[in-house]
Amino acid sequence: MENTDFTESLERDGQLLADAAEKAGADAPVPTCPEWRVRDLLSHTGRVHRWATGFVAQGLQQPVRFPEAPGLPDDQLADWLRDGCRTLVRALRSAPADLSCWTFLPAPSPLAFWSRRQAHETAVHRADAEVALGAGITAATPAFAVDGIDELLVGMQARERSTMRTELPKTLLIRAAGAAGTPAAAWTVRLSDAPPRAERIPGAAAGDAALSGAAAADCVIEGAAPDLYLALWNRRSLDGITVTGDAGLARLWQERSGL
Repeated sequence: MENTDFTESLERDGQLLADAAEKAGADAPVPTCPEWRVRDLLSHTGRVHRWATGFVAQGLQQPVRFPEAPGLPDDQLADWLRDGCRTLVRALRSAPADLSCWTFLPAPSPLAFWSRRQAHETAVHRADAEVALGAGITAATPAFAVDGIDELLVGMQARERSTMRTELPKTLLIRAAGAAGTPAAAWTVRLSDAPPRAERIPGAAAGDAALSGAAAADCVIEGAAPDLYLALWNRRSLDGITVTGDAGLARLWQERSGL
């Protein structure tokens, strides 16, 4: 996916998030983030957008403190979220291709990192807002979902802060089924008492490499890419997701993989 694709997704999902949150009401619980109400979701996401904007717009070379909560009345939070998202989108679209700033995951460039990271941050929290509203979750495109699974497995879960650990080494095989015209994808995830280490398997998930990997894996988790994206981010249950082998590892993922 291109940076422009991520920015378009960010812009769209920011609006959908604010709309769903506004309809749900600031005091509505967020089942996918049990300690939060919708006001917390809006505050968090709006602060993340403003934090990210600082790096992109100012070229900050070191991490900075996360912004303080806005301290606004509940009925102003959705518009505050919209304003911050628009500002971030403008910053990404106007940033030079050779932008230099701090990042926290490997990426082709800082601009590619922030475009991708903020698109998925917003998509996941848009799903939270839709769950809080009690509406159906807007499905991601297969290509976006595959990219989000890749970022989660290869990038986010590889950080030291990941709590997805096992006492004994185990191996997961994750297989995302694509739609027409969209290649399927697969990843090997090695679990241990260290952060997970994931590798994307070259080629389509139905290829020989993935099939041989399935025989060696302790557990295989597979499903349509948009469903698997939400399940691995713990925004939906494993219903409809195929789990073979050690199902306890799939449950452990949902218990311990929160970020």
